Amino acid sequence: MGKIKMIFISVVGLILIGLLAIFMVNGVQNKAIGLEEQIKVADSDIKVQEKRRVDLIYNLVDTVKQYDKHEADTLKEIVEARSSKSNDIENVTTMINAAAEAYPELKSSDNYKELMNELSITENMIAQYRSNYNKQIKEYNRYVKRFPNKQFLSLLG
Repeated sequence: MGKIKMIFISVVGLILIGLLAIFMVNGVQNKAIGLEEQIKVADSDIKVQEKRRVDLIYNLVDTVKQYDKHEADTLKEIVEARSSKSNDIENVTTMINAAAEAYPELKSSDNYKELMNELSITENMIAQYRSNYNKQIKEYNRYVKRFPNKQFLSLLG
C-alpha cells in the first residue's frame, strides 16, 4: 500500500510539473503576443499622425492660395479705386482702402497661423509616437531574447 501511495504521489507530482510547464510556456507566448500588439498600436498611432500631417499640409496650401487670391483682389480694388478720382466720395473711399491696406485684418491669416500651429503640434506628436514605438520594439526584443523565453518561443514558432 505504501508503494502505491508513492507511485500515486509521483504521478500527481509529474502531472502538476507538466501543467506548470504548459502554463509557463503559454504565459510567455501570451506576453509576446501582447507586446506584438502594442507594437502594432504604436505603429498605427504614427500612421494616423502622418495622415493628419498630410491633411494639414494640403489645408495649409489651400489657405495660402485663398489668402493670395484675396490679397491680390484687394490690391486690385485699391489700385482701381485710386485711379478713378472723379469726386470727393471716391477720394474718401480710396483713403479708407489705403488704411485697410496698411492694417489688414484678414481672416485667412488667422487660419494660416492656426494651421501652422496644428502642424507643429502634429510634428511633436509624431516624434512622441515614434519614440513610443521604438520603446515598444526595444521591450519586445528584450523579452523574446531572454532565457528561457527565447527557447519557448522558438519551440512554438
